[in-house]
Amino acid sequence: MTVDLAALAADLKDEQAVLDGIVAGIDESDWLVPTASPRWTVRDQIGHLAYFDGTASLAITDPGAFNASLDGLLNSSGGLDEATLSRDLDTAGLLERWRANRRLLNAAAERLGESDRVPWYGPSMGAKSFLTARLMETWAHGQNVVDALGADRPATDRLAHIVRLGFITRGWTYANRGEAVPAAGVRVELTAPSGAVWRHGDDADAPNDENVVRGSALDFCLVTTQRRHVDDTDLEVTGDAARDWMLKAQAFAGPPTEGPARGSHANQGDPS
Repeated sequence: MTVDLAALAADLKDEQAVLDGIVAGIDESDWLVPTASPRWTVRDQIGHLAYFDGTASLAITDPGAFNASLDGLLNSSGGLDEATLSRDLDTAGLLERWRANRRLLNAAAERLGESDRVPWYGPSMGAKSFLTARLMETWAHGQNVVDALGADRPATDRLAHIVRLGFITRGWTYANRGEAVPAAGVRVELTAPSGAVWRHGDDADAPNDENVVRGSALDFCLVTTQRRHVDDTDLEVTGDAARDWMLKAQAFAGPPTEGPARGSHANQGDPS
């Protein structure tokens, strides 16, 4: 599937707006509800997005200033949480900071070209990968918020971006753990919220039926972003290689994490 950069930027903006609509009207006490991320409340999930949406806009518009900011973050005396979660603000101020940083990011995204690369906290990223990662972040942290509040967030075909990211990061999942990628390929066959079928890993001349993941795109995204254990979804996983991947899948950067235990929404990792 060809990804249009402008459409991707628009989908990121729409995903942010949906989450904004969920938290904009909640009570003050709801901001303090614990989420699946250890020690993080609802407001911390939004604080995380506010910070990294801001640094993402800086990475696009002023790579030198972004690189200079890395030392300050790593040397923060209060730790990463205090440096990145905006705990110094009241909820109104936090929401406005997130909205302001989103506006900066959305404007910066419009300047990106197809061949541009953006510095980040690991290797630099291509423009499409960078915006896809921001969309995944918004959706995944939004899932923590939705779970904590019992809110409703209907799935949309914007999940196509996260599905693609979840699929292409299979190799990363193993490399990040210092493990060899299993030789057997895995294909996915997923039903989109619209009813369309999304396939990745297909080979028309030699279809792989030994290792397959089938089911809803939503469930696949929940597993690859470590918001659900695969056994707590309706995914149909065939083959040892497919099963092993779904137990380890990690579509986000950072140290390897185990994800939620079976029967729990609690995730150990953080897609930063």
